[in-house]
Amino acid sequence: MPAVEIAAFYKFARLPDFAGLREPAEALCHKLGARGTLLLAEEGLNGTLAAPAGNIGPLLAGLEQLTGVGTIERKYSHAEEMPFLRLKVRLKAEIVTIGDRSVDPTARVGTYVEPEDWNALISDPDVIVIDTRNDFEVELGSFKDAINPATTSFSEFPDYVRRELDPARHRKVAMFCTGGIRCEKASSFMLGAGFDEVYHLKGGILNYLEKVPEQESLWQGGCFVFDERVSIGHGLVAEYTELCAGCRRPITGEIRSAPDFEEGVCCPRCADTLTERQKASARERWRQTQLAEKRGGRHLGPRGE
Repeated sequence: MPAVEIAAFYKFARLPDFAGLREPAEALCHKLGARGTLLLAEEGLNGTLAAPAGNIGPLLAGLEQLTGVGTIERKYSHAEEMPFLRLKVRLKAEIVTIGDRSVDPTARVGTYVEPEDWNALISDPDVIVIDTRNDFEVELGSFKDAINPATTSFSEFPDYVRRELDPARHRKVAMFCTGGIRCEKASSFMLGAGFDEVYHLKGGILNYLEKVPEQESLWQGGCFVFDERVSIGHGLVAEYTELCAGCRRPITGEIRSAPDFEEGVCCPRCADTLTERQKASARERWRQTQLAEKRGGRHLGPRGE
């Protein structure tokens, strides 16, 4: 049995006293040996936490009891080693930032589609399929023929919809994201913008990769996750893709072979944005990391990541 359990979870619910939940939530996580990130906001909670095998279930049950939100939507995976270095419990204005406070997933969202029914939906020629994730996530993989809005943050999604989509022409829209949370908010926004038939993949890509056999899958590539596994594939198996130290985007073979790529420092996408001082600092951090690995340890670096 893998040594570490990982849960990606969220719940849209009213939490008017969310600030008062921070300390008890943090204490619960420490008690059960959890690391990762937990976000609390007036609209609910969102996070990815990892804990020793057997502790994730009690942790989520404890969060449900503490917040009183009912059953939290979650997706489990496993790892041989802890994928996070520390625990972060943060208070936010939104648990996933779209930048429009009028969007309310607790009031209405699109139609959930189970993973087993997703292939049929997105194969319908009348359905427009949109990947609501950020551009660097789409680089690693996506569903066949899905549209990439080329956003650098989720807050750009409303502008993309206003600019590129029309409720009169795009009558059926299917959306997906990593675990389902961005799609809940995106579908709520689109319904408010006049779109009638809005569908989203229940549980997101993670749910699809777990439940749909690889031989039947329309997913292509890897799925980016925000921890040290970086990317996972069918069966939620970690692929351990590397991240650029400069911009924290995935490193593909093409990126690695580019002239502007420097191990532990930068890649072609960020090389021109970093100062020489920043690059020198990164080179020293990389040198210390390599030395620590030779000694059998781990160098956390000044970022504390």
